[in-house]
Amino acid sequence: MKRRMLRAVKEKWNKALPFVFMALFALSRWPGLFPPNFSVAYAMFFCAGVYFTRRTAWWLPLGVIILTDVALNFYYQSKGSTVWTGSAIGYQCVNYLAYAAIIWLGKRYRPGSSTLSLIGGGVLGALLFYLVTNTASWLSNPEYSKTILGWITALTTGTKGWPQTWEFFRNTLLSGGLFTGVFVAAMKATAPSESPQDKEAGVRPKAPEEEPEAAPEEAKA
Repeated sequence: MKRRMLRAVKEKWNKALPFVFMALFALSRWPGLFPPNFSVAYAMFFCAGVYFTRRTAWWLPLGVIILTDVALNFYYQSKGSTVWTGSAIGYQCVNYLAYAAIIWLGKRYRPGSSTLSLIGGGVLGALLFYLVTNTASWLSNPEYSKTILGWITALTTGTKGWPQTWEFFRNTLLSGGLFTGVFVAAMKATAPSESPQDKEAGVRPKAPEEEPEAAPEEAKA
């Protein structure tokens, strides 16, 4: 009985954790809380693809980041900054497309994959975001020459007056791996364990938040 109760509690926590981490992600966007590009976002979007159900994986993380972006825009406007100009909105849309690509990447992994594999996926998602957004900056910023050398400059040093982009790259990879590891460890720690009855019957525990596949309409001879 105790094992069943513990298993039920772990299963409830396992289902609730993605939403808890999504709330923490929203709070983590508080201005100045982390260094530039050191963000929970890359891990959250990747893990949403891994652990969330099909529709929730898309609308929940994208909805949260759009709402927090709107809130941040009003915050910076109250401080006298103009944030959402036409070019800024265009660049923001590129960010959203990059985040959607990370969700798609996460869906290529299964919740039962090894921790090392999932952390690698989170780092890969962060790398994907960095390449997409900095390539978009290279294409749109007239300060960069539209050559391979100009693209490498956009990925490594950036423009004058800003920190070098390799520093952003370092923070992107570090935060992607770190927060993915934290999220995956929490999900695995709360995953319901296999009961003795299931072990005897050879039944594998169901992956968290995984929707069952639709049954075939008719068996064909």
